[in-house]
Amino acid sequence: MEFSVLVIAHGRAGHLQRLLDGVQRSTCRPQEVVVVYMDDPRPEPVACTLGLRIIHLPSLPHESGLPLARARNAAAYTARSERLVFLDVDCIPAQPALSELLEALAEHRGLVMAEPRYLRQPLESGPTPADQRLAELSVAHHARADLPRNTPCDHHEMFWSLGFAIHARDFARLGGFSTGYGGYGGEDTDFALAARAQDLAVTFSSAVIFHQHHGVYKPPLDHFADIVQNAKIFRQRWGIWPMQGWLASFQQLGLINWNAEAEPLQILRHPTVSEIEQAHSLEPY
Repeated sequence: MEFSVLVIAHGRAGHLQRLLDGVQRSTCRPQEVVVVYMDDPRPEPVACTLGLRIIHLPSLPHESGLPLARARNAAAYTARSERLVFLDVDCIPAQPALSELLEALAEHRGLVMAEPRYLRQPLESGPTPADQRLAELSVAHHARADLPRNTPCDHHEMFWSLGFAIHARDFARLGGFSTGYGGYGGEDTDFALAARAQDLAVTFSSAVIFHQHHGVYKPPLDHFADIVQNAKIFRQRWGIWPMQGWLASFQQLGLINWNAEAEPLQILRHPTVSEIEQAHSLEPY
């Protein structure tokens, strides 16, 4: 079964190498791996015995942050296969994961998302551990505990682009990820709601991907301006507010004036450097 694995990256060569290690030991290996480097013209080299195709994508002058949507679209439209598997650069697929994603895609079509497990700490140097060890070192995401498994459903708001499969023709029909969002936040849910509007269901499969550890901000104050702007764009397009948990956290900190049932969303002040530093967390998600 032919398919392409698509990855977007900026730095994190070590994480990318572990992703490639996982792909190479999979029970079902792709015909190609397409890696799109964003604003990274001289990336650290990686080793891959599969067909590795590299694309370099610089940001445009008007873009804030990395061109995430354009990079995913570039990977998809460059791919030579009809079946596409997107993997976040931080993810290591379990050995059967790619096969399981493709089997679910053949049965259900639409968006088929993998099941992420989050590593509690960085991996030590050396060979990538086997699946059993990665499972011992990782935890499931609590927000996904009650989702239906391996059956199409209408929980599009829970879709993340962390790891998912889709047919190339469906990706093209959706127009790819919207490039109207800048930097971080909102584009995944926008993509999923566009799929719902096209009667494409989302399936949350049991295919496991292990998310490599890195620091996060809780709430993501490091992306404050992007999240607020993208929330406004999303609201204009879909009539609802996305990322409501983050917006509520921003409001509690006195950063915004916001009502989940109405408009407008108003910035009262930006977070201080100290507030951003205090939000940094080493928890897995």
